[in-house]
Amino acid sequence: MTGNTLTRAQLAEAIYQEVGLSRSESATLVETVLNEIIESLIADNMVKISSFGTFQVRSKGGRMGRNPKTGQEVPIDPRKVLVFRASHVLKEKINAGMHSGKKAPAAD
Repeated sequence: MTGNTLTRAQLAEAIYQEVGLSRSESATLVETVLNEIIESLIADNMVKISSFGTFQVRSKGGRMGRNPKTGQEVPIDPRKVLVFRASHVLKEKINAGMHSGKKAPAAD
């Protein structure tokens, strides 16, 4: 893995090695899954992946903000934000990994 970022290509390579699909089929599978997640979020649906977490789009109303440098009030337009909430299973795995002395996979 390069640096601390997991890429689409690395996901496809992991599927290729673990499942045995061709590299092309693995890449297509990753793209299909990600596109399904994106389309569902665009339609304002919640995406729940068991033992991983939940993705949800939330609407935030407009408000007055303040530029911290100048102190000037600035209007902040209403917008949608993407929220991810990790499952308890994922949180437990992350915390268990921290306490067991295990390190993340080494960078390639």
